[in-house]
Amino acid sequence: MKPQTNRVNLTAGRVDAFTCPSDKAQAFLWDTDTPTLALRATPTGRKTYVFEARLHGSTIRINIGTLADWPIKQARTKAQGLKMLVDAGTDPREVERDRQTAKASDKAAATAQAVTVGDVWPRYLEEGKPKRKDAFKPRYRADLETMAAPGGVKKVRGQGVTRPGPLYPLLALTLSQVNEDSLKSWFDAEAKTGKHQATRALMMFRGFMRWCSARPEYRSMIDRDAGRAAAIVESLPQVTKRTDCLEAAQLPGWFAGTDKLGNRTIATYLKALLITGSRREEMAGLLWVDVDFRWNRLTLADKVDATRVIPLTPYLAQQLATLPRTNEFVFASNAKGGRITEPRASHGKVMLDAGITTLTIHGLRRSFSLLGESAGAPAGAIAQVMGHKPSATAEGYRPRSVDALRPYLAQIEVHILQQAGVMFDAQALPGALRVVAN
Repeated sequence: MKPQTNRVNLTAGRVDAFTCPSDKAQAFLWDTDTPTLALRATPTGRKTYVFEARLHGSTIRINIGTLADWPIKQARTKAQGLKMLVDAGTDPREVERDRQTAKASDKAAATAQAVTVGDVWPRYLEEGKPKRKDAFKPRYRADLETMAAPGGVKKVRGQGVTRPGPLYPLLALTLSQVNEDSLKSWFDAEAKTGKHQATRALMMFRGFMRWCSARPEYRSMIDRDAGRAAAIVESLPQVTKRTDCLEAAQLPGWFAGTDKLGNRTIATYLKALLITGSRREEMAGLLWVDVDFRWNRLTLADKVDATRVIPLTPYLAQQLATLPRTNEFVFASNAKGGRITEPRASHGKVMLDAGITTLTIHGLRRSFSLLGESAGAPAGAIAQVMGHKPSATAEGYRPRSVDALRPYLAQIEVHILQQAGVMFDAQALPGALRVVAN
């Protein structure tokens, strides 16, 4: 450090009067009271206090602040504190860097703690997906949106406006607030309206928490196991596996009931579920372009794979051939989306007419499986037609071609029609069908 010859006792008057010559880039006025403190001036008139000292054989200079921001007394105190660090062998610049780093870290942590479920939820809808899938299925994505909807929208059916979805209250929580206590409080409140609906919402939210925990930017903010806490699990309704299905003796009444429906589209839809064992959404979304009457094939959207192709059996082919073609969907409807969305009311009429007390739409799928077994079809063929995962087949997974499946599905269809007492002539004109008593 060069000796400072321009050294005075800094006073307000001397500080105000000090200027930098126009032929110099900067000029210094050193303080006699605190030797490491100087006033630096530039030709532009800017004046700042600086600290200068020797550390480990090198000169370090640190800017303290402008004349307007730092009175002389505070500047001296600051310089004296910096000198104490230097005398202890500590570089004040490193101390300041550490302070700024800690400050930035605290700020980032505070910002992270402010991230709410509602901030992240839209990203989850766009980027979230189930295992081994590229994206959510449209139906499940729609359910997620409905579950978190704010409500207040005019009802499509009935009077009034919609209620907020079960997940909507959780959107206001920060990710760090999602814990056992907050989820238990939320679940108990939602369960008062509907315990099973609240349980389904919880399962959906568990998926959101798993997704967050798999991302570095959210992982430290959320407890992915909060939804599995004992206090919550104990409140869940007992899961009972449904076993409802059509018995052989009920088939005549069920078929007769479907034929009495005033809407042939919904009647054929229900029969198609029974004859193919398809999931309700797979069949509801069937397009005319996916019905091949020439080679007798149906291409269905599949839950496991993107699509699956199954044989189109004679009776079902005749039923489909007689349906009106009002839009792209085979099972067209005036409802939003242009296709059947809710078949339960119509199926309830069929059950009432047939004297059947309990049979869900999914029960038709179970009925196909059981009737297929009684028809003598191999378990693997039944599972493949239904679109089950390979591990679900009882005989080991041996995928068959459509032509190899065709005789088995035709065998099942014939068995179902015989049990139902439906007289069917495959050579008859479409619609030449009748139900007879056994």
